Amino acid sequence: MLIPRQKTPALSLPLLGGGHFDLSTETSERGTVICFYRGLHCPICANYLKEFEKRAADFAERGVNCIAISSDGEERTRLMAEKIEAKNLRFAYDLPLNVAKDWGLYISTSRGMTSIGLEEPALFSEPGLFMVSPEQTLYYGSVQTMPFVRPHFSELVSALDFAIANNYPARGEYTGAV
Repeated sequence: MLIPRQKTPALSLPLLGGGHFDLSTETSERGTVICFYRGLHCPICANYLKEFEKRAADFAERGVNCIAISSDGEERTRLMAEKIEAKNLRFAYDLPLNVAKDWGLYISTSRGMTSIGLEEPALFSEPGLFMVSPEQTLYYGSVQTMPFVRPHFSELVSALDFAIANNYPARGEYTGAV
């Protein structure tokens, strides 16, 4: 389990369009929002990523980088970026499933063809949304066991405004006896 205010697992992946994403070398004033999505086969992910794309500039104005990540390969990732008409959102691909598990993501098995006529991968991770500080510690985290009911990016932007204005710390860091 990831613990707020503690270092997150390493995350280093190829970027769509060239280059490399490495969480340990991210440079931003306030951190990085990482959106793990299921893959091209998921129509809910496409709609969710469209909203993330719309909000990427809002996060940037607040000193926060954004990235979308899945275990899809380069071609399926490119198709997803094209599908949502990404201009501001970075995409990383080839997320190893053992790394997905390190981040606390749930892993699902294929159910075959989806409602949009695409084959699910044999194994893939379910969604997760994280905000990681510039020091690579967990500030916010949310994971799902299925594609439904995800955090809204507009609410995360508003929460970020509150946190900045009030110097609000990450919560949920207690690991002692209860």
